[in-house]
Amino acid sequence: MGLGTCESLAGTTRPIDECKLSEQWNQHSKDPFPIYTAIDKQCKQREEGDPWFEISPHEAGYSLTGAFVETSSFGSQFTNKMKKQDEMDMLYLQALCSSVLADEEEIWKWIKALLLPEIKTASEKTKQDPHSPPIDQCYQVLLNLVDMNLTVLKGTDPSALDQCIRTTLTDLSGGKKQLIYQLEKLNEDKTAGKKAAKQYMMQYTMDVCNYFSLERKLNSWPFDLLISICRCIAQWIWGRHYNFLHSMTDEAVPAALLEGETRDYEDAGLLLNSSYFSVLREERDIDLIISLDFSDGDPFMTVTQTAEMCKKLKITFPEVNITSEDVKKPKAFYVFKGKDAPTVIHMPLFNLANCGDKIDVWRKKYGTYQVPYSAEMIAELLQVSGKNFSINRAKLLEQIRAVAEAKYFQAQARQI
Repeated sequence: MGLGTCESLAGTTRPIDECKLSEQWNQHSKDPFPIYTAIDKQCKQREEGDPWFEISPHEAGYSLTGAFVETSSFGSQFTNKMKKQDEMDMLYLQALCSSVLADEEEIWKWIKALLLPEIKTASEKTKQDPHSPPIDQCYQVLLNLVDMNLTVLKGTDPSALDQCIRTTLTDLSGGKKQLIYQLEKLNEDKTAGKKAAKQYMMQYTMDVCNYFSLERKLNSWPFDLLISICRCIAQWIWGRHYNFLHSMTDEAVPAALLEGETRDYEDAGLLLNSSYFSVLREERDIDLIISLDFSDGDPFMTVTQTAEMCKKLKITFPEVNITSEDVKKPKAFYVFKGKDAPTVIHMPLFNLANCGDKIDVWRKKYGTYQVPYSAEMIAELLQVSGKNFSINRAKLLEQIRAVAEAKYFQAQARQI
């Protein structure tokens, strides 16, 4: 959908960027060094391994683990010898790193919220017909089927959902319908592997969908849409790439990253809506971070969540203490410092300095989930965000100078 949209708009906006990241850096080497961040979906869902993944002009890999491959080889297949795949272009890379809807669980929450009112309306209409099939039960089977797919993808037990689906299908068919694929096949993770379990789940899903498509034609658009959603989620492949760590033997690499021939990557904001987490890797020895707030809601959510995550992972980061008054009426400039930790400057997008007493008005106007911003809205937003830097220029330079001087004196002390 995103690619089609880009192609349809290319004539009225700008050409599609088919340049490769490694090539782009050669052309724009005077620009700040770009680091694109994504997360490993399997690690996020199962809360194991290292979910943080980064892609720069030189290397692509897991930020905290320190396992990388050359960017031009990312996506290639490494088994005995490398099977080269084309390097992704900038269009795909930008889509990968901003794919908030690439997570099945997240997109299902939104789809379900949109569909449930329509399902309720369709159900009420059919209840007026005494000869109508029990559509509520049909809808519930499909809703459970989506949840069952998500459960299997997460590696948790789907037996309760499976039993509910089977019981309802038996009732709907008068005992004539029996699913071909049995739950036992989904529980063969230890012997057949997770890939096999997903394959069985896909076949199970198709079995249920085919029953409704061929034998239970309800002529209801929400129902037909739900069937399509079930099929799409069962065959989900967005953000999928060959796993360059597959079958390696290295104790420094979490075991979770060695599993599976492929891994799925998605928008890092689904785990932490902060663009700088990958640079906190110890080897980078970061001295100063300028944290720009662009979250919908709490303007300190990103920096406080980063502090909490760093504490859990034993990464040096300053303590972040925010008052409830600051959350409601944030100032334009905050500085957080700590022993052996980088200095963190946090700048809320909408604050007392650039919005006055209309902070809530601005937040509501520029909410995340809405139709695309108009040209006027974009210009206005750029003006407000730019003002943050102009009014804080002196404070920014002061902090940068302080960090640079401290770094200089540390270097001098080591030479003595």
